[in-house]
Amino acid sequence: MKTELEKMRSQELFSYRAPEIQESMRHAKRLCSRLVTLNIYDEEYRPLIEELIPSIPASTMICPPFFCDHGHGIILGEGVFINYNCTFLDGGEIRIGNRTFIGPNCQLYTPHHPLQVEERRRGDEYELPITIGEDCWLGGGVIVCPGVKIGDRCVIAAGSVVTRDIPDDSLAAGNPSTVKRRL
Repeated sequence: MKTELEKMRSQELFSYRAPEIQESMRHAKRLCSRLVTLNIYDEEYRPLIEELIPSIPASTMICPPFFCDHGHGIILGEGVFINYNCTFLDGGEIRIGNRTFIGPNCQLYTPHHPLQVEERRRGDEYELPITIGEDCWLGGGVIVCPGVKIGDRCVIAAGSVVTRDIPDDSLAAGNPSTVKRRL
């Protein structure tokens, strides 16, 4: 029988009220709260960000403040740069490829709540992973919705809401975002 955490990572309906899920979130919230008072040059910054996101490469930088649900659901490539005030709801995994830049105030959401009110009342939800390829650039204020895949070498214009997959080598913009041209 799967734990609620295993169900969460497997895109199955799970209870976010389960004690193991709540403990994971409490841990991340404590670390995110501490990050608010730091900058990337503080001695305490690197050990704290590595505790929050255990697999973070040394060449990757996240500018505080940064907010996430778990931290251990975030998989970052080499040379990734995440600017100020980003929110990653990482119940489903969020994978970001090498050398990708994420602008300030970007929001990546993996939670997908059930349409049936009874399931929502119970505290059940699904988590759909987000994948962003290598050498991408997401402008400030971009929102990426659950289950979206953004290909390699893409540029997503500031303020866009990405609701569908974006193929490699694309410039996308708008709400909802659409491919404007190939790069």
